[in-house]
Amino acid sequence: MSYTVLKYLVEKNRQPNNTQKEPGPVVTISRQMGCPGNRVTNLLVQELNQRYCLKGESQWNGLAKEKIEQIAAERLGLPKEEIDYVFEAKRKGAMEEILHSMSTKYYKSDQRIQNTVKGVIRMEAEKGRVVILGRGGVAITRDIPRSLHIQVEAPFEWRVLRVEEMYHFDNKSAQLYVNEIDKKREAMRVYFGGKGTDYTRFDLTFNAMTLSVKEIVDIIIYTMEVRKLID
Repeated sequence: MSYTVLKYLVEKNRQPNNTQKEPGPVVTISRQMGCPGNRVTNLLVQELNQRYCLKGESQWNGLAKEKIEQIAAERLGLPKEEIDYVFEAKRKGAMEEILHSMSTKYYKSDQRIQNTVKGVIRMEAEKGRVVILGRGGVAITRDIPRSLHIQVEAPFEWRVLRVEEMYHFDNKSAQLYVNEIDKKREAMRVYFGGKGTDYTRFDLTFNAMTLSVKEIVDIIIYTMEVRKLID
């Protein structure tokens, strides 16, 4: 073997392998109860596909509770109802684990279900072109460089009024409901990210009382352009 050929092979082996696709891009959207998280997610996916997806390219997709439950249930061979408690950020106690394992053929441990749900979210995030709504998405994907993390919030009183309108609650019931759901959503981020971590910090926070859904989406897209998550 000639010196030139040998040198070429050595240099080639030294070069980094760039064929592996970098994870992302992924956008996560977290929201306080009463804020339009679903509408922001749906419009963002729609606008990204209309503006930035050429024919033949993979589309942007939304990923929310229902789809995550479906994929996780299929992986575990469980009815979707069996993993729903994970989305309520609940943990079974030791005795409940034992009783549940004795009472159902579908039993899977709390830790295995948690890991499966995290795995589903992480897998979809790494594939890229996905907008993840809630489910602790920010805690699970915060370390992906090609990611953007959004929080949609609004004053408590404004959110209570929206819940009154949406669910026909009286004011007191609406206040209790808003507080309950806010706590569950925060617990979800802690559940998947760990207490006291920095993974629940957001890149952008929007006030849904003063900004329309379209304005929020336009600002998100502009930020994605600046961050080179889209081109």
